[in-house]
Amino acid sequence: MDPRITVVTLGVDDLDAAIEFYRDGLGLPLRDREPDSDIAFFTLTGTWLALYPWDALAEDATVSPDGDGFSGVTLAHNVPDREAVDALLAEAVAAGAELVKEPQETFWGGYSGYFADLDGHLWEVAAPRLDGM
Repeated sequence: MDPRITVVTLGVDDLDAAIEFYRDGLGLPLRDREPDSDIAFFTLTGTWLALYPWDALAEDATVSPDGDGFSGVTLAHNVPDREAVDALLAEAVAAGAELVKEPQETFWGGYSGYFADLDGHLWEVAAPRLDGM
């Protein structure tokens, strides 16, 4: 297997609201799509982010859509410094995200916080250690 991930697909309850959150709220570039399409793709550096209805994604994976609690998966977005962490978390909250963890110094020497998108997917926003390690 090649060491890469080409698409990360998030199951969403309201596709239109999720598209608005990621496109308008966070500014991700939405790829062209048919207006009645049941999937949306955003072009990211090195990969794509896809949004697909929660129940349909569960059906495709042949699992129950009724999962609850922590899924064991988080997404991370690294930025250059503390100010960028604070700014991106504020941008996400302004777009409708829930601030899950206030930004703070980390055990590994960096600075990070977490938000949950409209469907509860956890995103960490992190800056590297000040000494660059």
